[in-house]
Amino acid sequence: MRQTALLFLIALVVPAAAFAAPRTALGIFDGWAAFREAQTARCYAIAAPAATIGKPQVKAYASVGYWPKSRIRGQFYIRLSKERGAGRELRLTVGSRRFVLTGNGVHGWASDARMDAAVIAAMRAAPSMSVESSTEAGGAIADTYRLRGAATAIDAAALGCANIR
Repeated sequence: MRQTALLFLIALVVPAAAFAAPRTALGIFDGWAAFREAQTARCYAIAAPAATIGKPQVKAYASVGYWPKSRIRGQFYIRLSKERGAGRELRLTVGSRRFVLTGNGVHGWASDARMDAAVIAAMRAAPSMSVESSTEAGGAIADTYRLRGAATAIDAAALGCANIR
């Protein structure tokens, strides 16, 4: 039952464009899932937030992606539940580690590959992570993710694309 509920949740969260390409589920690991898309040659681990402050405006999710043909491995991405105001800082807290992400609107990501690696390493050791910012009007944006299963889903995504060149 839990896996069916997670698959339904992932179906609601994954952007419609992602459904255009056939996906293969690589596994469901507590609150995280891993997928492979053969046509786009990409794999990713993904989860929906466990908690959000206020009413979401869009479906939020966190992901770690692999695009072997572009030589991108372990790229962290976050989609916020509300649009962030222009120039507002986007802060990610993973356990005791804090990161300032880059991005715009509802999109956020690490500033470089080194930060991607640090975020993923922190995700492997922490029980939860949260992303915070504020809207144009000054309202709070805060999405919290449970990280149980994240490391396994990230590993499944990495292995799912390991042989793609």
